[in-house]
Amino acid sequence: MKKSRHKIITASILFSIATGIIYVINRLIFGTAVLKEMLKSTANNYYNWRFGKIYYKKIGTGTPVLLVHDLTVYSSAYEWNKIVDKLAENHTVYTIDLLGCGRSDKQRITYTNYLYVQIISDFIKNVIHERTDVITSGYSGSFALMACHNETDLFGKIVMINPPALNALNKIPDKKSKLYKFLLEIPVFGTLVYNMITCQSNIQLLFTEQYLYNPFNMTAEWLDTYYEAAHKGMSSSRYLLSSIIGRYTNNNINHALKAIDQSIFIIEGEAERDSKDIISQYTECNPAVEAISLKGAKHLPQMETPDKLMEQLNIFLD
Repeated sequence: MKKSRHKIITASILFSIATGIIYVINRLIFGTAVLKEMLKSTANNYYNWRFGKIYYKKIGTGTPVLLVHDLTVYSSAYEWNKIVDKLAENHTVYTIDLLGCGRSDKQRITYTNYLYVQIISDFIKNVIHERTDVITSGYSGSFALMACHNETDLFGKIVMINPPALNALNKIPDKKSKLYKFLLEIPVFGTLVYNMITCQSNIQLLFTEQYLYNPFNMTAEWLDTYYEAAHKGMSSSRYLLSSIIGRYTNNNINHALKAIDQSIFIIEGEAERDSKDIISQYTECNPAVEAISLKGAKHLPQMETPDKLMEQLNIFLD
């Protein structure tokens, strides 16, 4: 009995020590990730939304355009840096960091598709105050379409850069995805897993294998900025990833896409996976949707081929 008790006490002490060491390692990772301060902000650049502060920036004059980045833990308004000044020559351009991303608040909540739909609608109503053209990247295209379907008068034209496949958005939370979400949200150990997933080598792999047409276009600045974006907010950063893995950010948008009367323009990078099939899915659902394939581009033409992207944006927005 005494031996068993001794083993339990020893195991408890070792577990506590291991937990403490992992906690310190996690803190060091988060602390060093933001040392370069790639994503700077001031107190004046925030919209106080009901679930947290939303970072945004306004530049230029003319008809309003809202730029909404892709939904990943690495994403922020930084991905628009190479086109925002050019757009601002003829438009009032707003860029935002979605809740849970970049410089915006990172709450310990379940992030859902509807949450982001409300952010876009409320931002247009309370900050822009007029009908707005919206340019989205990746998964944020689904938020803009749903927001437009719910409050049509807020939206002008919608441009979607590499939106996800409609059948991918139809995947809802199941037992397996809910388990992954639960495990990632476990204190200390879930944070360690998050830090392993979002390490610099994995981000570099994303750029070279999924994001860029030419992997040699990647810069150290891009890598540092994406790495910092994933670690601002300390351990709270993992709640967005757990929600994405748990499929809570998905939503069936077919009904909204069919009903929308606004002009919709899809720009797919020619090297984006299943780009032709994705375009077919959207145009079959709504034949009025216009689409092009951008040569020499993959998932982030706004960063890799900004001039080619601007040519298309100028044609569609003017």
